[in-house]
Amino acid sequence: MSTFGPGDLASQDAATALGFPGEYPFTRGIQPTMYRGRLWSMRQYAGFATAEDSNARYRYLLRHGVSGLSVAFDLPTQMGYDSDHALAAGEVGRVGVAIDALDDMARLFEGIPLDRVSTSMTINATAIILLALYAAVARRQDVPIRTLAGTVQNDILKEYVARGTYIFPPRASLRIVTDIFAFCEREMPNWNTISISGYHIREAGSTAVQEVAFTFADAIAYVQAAVDAGLDVNQVGQRLSFFFNAHNNFIQEIAKFRAARRLWARIMRERFHADSARAQQLRFHTQTAGSSLTAQQPDNNIVRVALQALAAVLGGTQSLHCNGRDEALALPTEESARIALRTQQIIAAETGVANTVDPVAGAYAIETMTDRIEREAVAILDRIDAAGGTLAAIETGLIQREIQESAYRAQQAVDAGESIVVGVNKFNDEGSAAPIDTLRIDPGVERRQIERVQALRAGRNPSTWRAALDAVSAAAADGSNLVPPIIAAVEAAATVGEISDAMRAVFGEHEETSV
Repeated sequence: MSTFGPGDLASQDAATALGFPGEYPFTRGIQPTMYRGRLWSMRQYAGFATAEDSNARYRYLLRHGVSGLSVAFDLPTQMGYDSDHALAAGEVGRVGVAIDALDDMARLFEGIPLDRVSTSMTINATAIILLALYAAVARRQDVPIRTLAGTVQNDILKEYVARGTYIFPPRASLRIVTDIFAFCEREMPNWNTISISGYHIREAGSTAVQEVAFTFADAIAYVQAAVDAGLDVNQVGQRLSFFFNAHNNFIQEIAKFRAARRLWARIMRERFHADSARAQQLRFHTQTAGSSLTAQQPDNNIVRVALQALAAVLGGTQSLHCNGRDEALALPTEESARIALRTQQIIAAETGVANTVDPVAGAYAIETMTDRIEREAVAILDRIDAAGGTLAAIETGLIQREIQESAYRAQQAVDAGESIVVGVNKFNDEGSAAPIDTLRIDPGVERRQIERVQALRAGRNPSTWRAALDAVSAAAADGSNLVPPIIAAVEAAATVGEISDAMRAVFGEHEETSV
């Protein structure tokens, strides 16, 4: 449908479907004044090579106006392997920063006061260990952990369907997630304990509707696990955050964010009976779509990112990362990261879109699409419930199959020329595109990181280290909260890999479902 009008909204009760900004169901935003009161946090996702290299990039970004850090970890860190493990070979420091132990984490935040910066960490299977490392660094800085602000992604369920960086079986992983919830409720009240990610679901090939539905299916499983563990849904709900993708279909993306905000408010109120407005609010970070970037004519990516970022702002995001123009080729250079940051700053300072709360409200196309996305997402959630819930849908491969089918259809449309990608299947005049410089990781990074972790093992107190690891194993086995013994273990110089192995021995490892 290309034309929308009053008839499309004839059945809509604006008072209940839209309301006012800052009021249930929060379709128009979670704050009455939105960006007039406070701009979104401008984050730049970064991390590569050693802790010192990433620390230098963070300082560079902070000097240029970033208001929050967002940390990328390398694959060995994400998978619970130390840098000298055989399976880490060739991957150390490649797609993120290598963190093996507390000294690495301290170097990563050297000179960055943790009581004055908000940090988001994109980490899942080993989230509990990286959170412990962050808390231990705060203690070294004499910063009370109660004052720490930030987010740990901690969204393990989407790893089983979209990314693959899981370690333990789903049910054991859910136990770890709820341990983080419970610890932070008591000890780190300003910390967002999970960032439930639709971003990676969309990057894996889902549609916009599937992104909302599958993200909320995961979120429902987390909230239910927290309730089953005896936690207060109003307290848990206040510490949840979400992570969405801003893709190419400009109008659809704006509507997606508004539909998601309304649907989540209804889920929390009607399904979980949360009566706190804060617990009903969908607070989310957005990243522009990495999968939409092209290696061909990379400067085109600047335009793509700007439009995606604008859709996120018009949709009411609380935090935003813009991808670099060169990310289809390599990790972003400093110049590309600066352009990406300036993109956000131009939207905030020059376009005027932040001066009006939900400026798209009432547009026939926007409101019709908002209704449609919510309706279709609910239908998917009903189907998942009928299949036995999120864990059952993951274990049988239902969600994985639907994402794969959508990705296949999207690629077919590109291959057939039905979906145009400028510079790839149309307007692909390669001779006009000059090559650009890309970031290269020093091949000596892996050797130096291996030497560091081996020196750490040689110099630590073996009895203190062994006792701390044994305490982690005992907590994993007896069901007590894992966070305190893991903090003690990292302070006793236990490594990420060693702590992961202690939990592997108790929980086992997940084997991928064939779809």
